[in-house]
Amino acid sequence: MSSNHKTDVSFIFQITDKVLWNIFKKNEIGDVLLPFVVIRRLDCILDPVNVKVREAYHKFKDKVSEEKLDPILRKASGGLQFYNTSKHTLESLRQSPKTVEIDFHNYLNGFNREVREIIEHFQFEKVIGRLVKNKILYQMIDAICQVDLHEKKVDHHGMGSIFEELIRISNEQSNETAGEHFTPRDVIQLMIEIIFSTEKEALSKPGIIRTIYDPALGTGGMINLAKNYVLDVLCKGNKQPPTIRTYGQEINEQSYAIAKSEALITGEIADNIRHGNTFTEDRFPDKHFHYMFANPPYGVTWSKDAQFILNESANPAGRFYAGTPRTSDGQLLFLQHMISKMEPEGSKIAVVTNGSPLFTGDAGRGESDIRKWIISNDWLECIIGLPKDLFYNTGINTYIWFINNNKPAQRKGKVQLINANVPESKSNEIEGFCRPEKRSMGNKRNKIEEVHIKNLVDIYTQFKEGPYSKIFDNEFFGYYQVTVEQPEYDAKGKPIKDKKGGWKADSSKRDTENIPLNTDIEEYFKNEILPHVPDAWIDYDKTRIGYEINFSKYFYESVELRTSLEIKAEIRTLEFGSSVEKGIAELLKDLIG
Repeated sequence: MSSNHKTDVSFIFQITDKVLWNIFKKNEIGDVLLPFVVIRRLDCILDPVNVKVREAYHKFKDKVSEEKLDPILRKASGGLQFYNTSKHTLESLRQSPKTVEIDFHNYLNGFNREVREIIEHFQFEKVIGRLVKNKILYQMIDAICQVDLHEKKVDHHGMGSIFEELIRISNEQSNETAGEHFTPRDVIQLMIEIIFSTEKEALSKPGIIRTIYDPALGTGGMINLAKNYVLDVLCKGNKQPPTIRTYGQEINEQSYAIAKSEALITGEIADNIRHGNTFTEDRFPDKHFHYMFANPPYGVTWSKDAQFILNESANPAGRFYAGTPRTSDGQLLFLQHMISKMEPEGSKIAVVTNGSPLFTGDAGRGESDIRKWIISNDWLECIIGLPKDLFYNTGINTYIWFINNNKPAQRKGKVQLINANVPESKSNEIEGFCRPEKRSMGNKRNKIEEVHIKNLVDIYTQFKEGPYSKIFDNEFFGYYQVTVEQPEYDAKGKPIKDKKGGWKADSSKRDTENIPLNTDIEEYFKNEILPHVPDAWIDYDKTRIGYEINFSKYFYESVELRTSLEIKAEIRTLEFGSSVEKGIAELLKDLIG
């Protein structure tokens, strides 16, 4: 699947020009179109079974409880996950323009509980209210009925592509908040192709069933694009393609509604998309997954959930037992949650973070302990430092962590870092990893093209060191944080002894030193510290082990300064046009002699 692929949805967006223009703002169009497209798709699918459903409804509605009625109506619908018991369809609503508002509400209330819940989470009543107020509800229903979304016209895969494109365009039009729930498709594509770059053989075996999960689901783009990539690209043409089941949890009501709608209208199991706070209400408590993708929010506080999370962190069997980060940023909590969901026989994770989880937190603090836990267990496989300005709501440095609890032999005990924060040069002397967008969308000014993704996948799979790739042993990222003490002196300049007969430490001179794990502490102390402070000693009781990933440092290349002779030679060759500039040039030449 090309990251640049665009599905034609112009036939739907014509409704914007015909009906919604000047009533809804550009960034509100998606709020209208997405639920109407969902309802139209359901309406078209139900067309052949409506009569049977309504017959069954009237036959049993007064004889059995609602709980028992639901499976009867599902059976009448031919096994669909949804049905409608009202006497209306979207088409029939066009026949009664005078009563369209009442009839439309009766029609919506005729759907099964799951569909009604989705409509409610869309906050659809507000949309309907504005359509009614502006006297265009009938025109909207009439326009959406002209879009043919029957299965013979648009199959499940095609419907998924249409819906994904509608989501993408809607989010880009509201880019001031898009970053909260929408990851650019080029970033998702990179994550997907890296994760599945070594999976083709395993996924091509007959009878394979694999699961994909996102705990910060947003509108569902990651899991749906991942599934489509496996079926349409990786395993295209296979006689027996793998069965891919998608799962996700989302806290934002409207994003959840969009994601669940897509599952419903494309034939997925809609119950696998669940609403709630992933930290405090894990909706998949006993479930594990083969592949996981996420772009959790950056720098978002978890203080309101602190008591619950801290209680779970005290439980050795809990998700957060490795440590808790500062309450101002929950990114490492999401990462721990995903690791708790790994299948014992092997799972792969791709998660986007900012720079904070790489290095924030001193030795012995929560962030450092979490990094230590991940790296010491040999789960961290690779981190890619992304180009700047890829996201809609931030221009800061971002990274993709790749976690694998079943590393191949050559990667065991090692971590690969890939620096993709290199823009393409105009002269193409340096092959970079992004190009400028044709037009900026919020903070998104750059784009990762297919060629860049291919190059990054090659760097990852080749697993070799190079200008953009560094490979380190796990313990490289660890260090001893030792406390260095110096004695306190009296007025005569003599060191003061403590009660135990040793030197009394001067707290004002206390310092810490980070010593790499693969270094002998005593040797380091002897060679690096004592020559500068000969009366110092190490308080070993205060020694802590920390882990950090100083990404920028590992790829830093110093620029050699030019010599004064080179600078003088350049000044002597300066030529200026105006009399003032000529005067400045002569003055500079006089100064350098």
